[in-house]
Amino acid sequence: MKTLDAYMKLPYKMEIVPDTEEGGYVVSFPELPGCLTCADTLEQAAVNGEAAKREWLIAAMEEGIDIPEPVSLDDYSGQFKLRIPKSLHHALATHAKEEGISMNQYCVYLLTKNDTLSHA
Repeated sequence: MKTLDAYMKLPYKMEIVPDTEEGGYVVSFPELPGCLTCADTLEQAAVNGEAAKREWLIAAMEEGIDIPEPVSLDDYSGQFKLRIPKSLHHALATHAKEEGISMNQYCVYLLTKNDTLSHA
């Protein structure tokens, strides 16, 4: 098991989102479930976030809760294989050709467009 200082040095993703209902900001760490806080300013949000992370880690260590490691983009190759129906393959290839790009580029475009819409 790592020490508190070792966990604090790990690059956990901090998300700071404006609170449109109450004002100020909400701070969370997606890799540390339930670790969140709030603040009136961005500067205070970062400070409060680090304090909340520290307290969350202390509580998890005291309770013997497994502490997840931060997710790293190095864990992903950027490639995956996908089996699709022949008719969809044909449609994608046709649309890509119409756009003058590779089918791979066209699929990345479609995935990015859909992912952006689903998070809006």
